[in-house]
Amino acid sequence: MGFSIALIVFSLLLMLLVLMHKGKGGGLSDMFGGGMQSSVGGSSVAERNLDRITVVVGLIWFACIVALGLLLKLDS
Repeated sequence: MGFSIALIVFSLLLMLLVLMHKGKGGGLSDMFGGGMQSSVGGSSVAERNLDRITVVVGLIWFACIVALGLLLKLDS
């Protein structure tokens, strides 16, 4: 039960993080200053951190799927 709830939470979080990434035409990250062109380079640091967070959440999401699959296999 706990892995099912975790999977739902991480799925929603992963969708939000992917939508925040800047695509070719910009994304939701523009709302948080990702679209501003500055010479300081703050937006590139924000994009790198967003990439790292997305990868970590994606790995946790994958681990939840594997754990659920193992639990269902052992349960039957």
